[in-house]
Amino acid sequence: MQAVILCGGLGTRLREETEYRPKPLVDIGGRPMLWHIMKIYAAAGVTEFVLCLGYKGEQIKEYFLNYEALHNDFTIALGARHAPVLHSDHQEQGWRITLADTGLHTMTGGRIKRASRYLTGDTFMVTYGDGVADIDVRALLAFHRQRGTLATVTGVHPNSRFGELITDGDQVVQFSEKPRTHQGFINGGFFVFERGALDYLDDDASCVLERDPLERLAADGQLSVFRHHGFWQCMDTYREQQYLAQLWESGRAPWKLW
Repeated sequence: MQAVILCGGLGTRLREETEYRPKPLVDIGGRPMLWHIMKIYAAAGVTEFVLCLGYKGEQIKEYFLNYEALHNDFTIALGARHAPVLHSDHQEQGWRITLADTGLHTMTGGRIKRASRYLTGDTFMVTYGDGVADIDVRALLAFHRQRGTLATVTGVHPNSRFGELITDGDQVVQFSEKPRTHQGFINGGFFVFERGALDYLDDDASCVLERDPLERLAADGQLSVFRHHGFWQCMDTYREQQYLAQLWESGRAPWKLW
């Protein structure tokens, strides 16, 4: 099973960070957001990844080319033509990562279509490079297979942008900084697709997954929703990046399933 991760967006609403690096490399507790997402999948046994690169994609390539040195102690003999001697092992042994340049301004659907030449199976997963959840990936896959549709999207209840006041008359009895909304589900990423879903995508920079392709899949009865009632948080703004970093540093990160 492979997981395709969309890593090419400009991240304009997080300009404080993305002016210098791609959004998936924005730091959360000393590791890039992308690493956290990959660890969620790896905890469920999915360790083959296809990364759809675009904006500042060369930095993501450099990160993985230097991964062993960045995450291990090592000894190097300067002037010698020998590889560094690694002294410790990281927990990402056996991961297989394909880094695919899918264009600077390509939209989400076009990125998946362009990277599809690296897909080896009939079923694959897709998610965005800027969101984490305590999602049960195995349950998501089992649900998708039970439904038998070409595509499954994970539906989530987002946190409200505003604090919620629970009152009794003029007395505030409870204050919640990030309450769940009581509205319907929204697209939380964490898709599962069958290869046949690729027929709904165009190899065109303007193909937006969330518009015509998903709308046509839904109209054809080929789009299911896996309802996730647990934690989910995207990282669109600096405030959200700080919120996720604080959760991680407190030791209470709900998405840490490993």
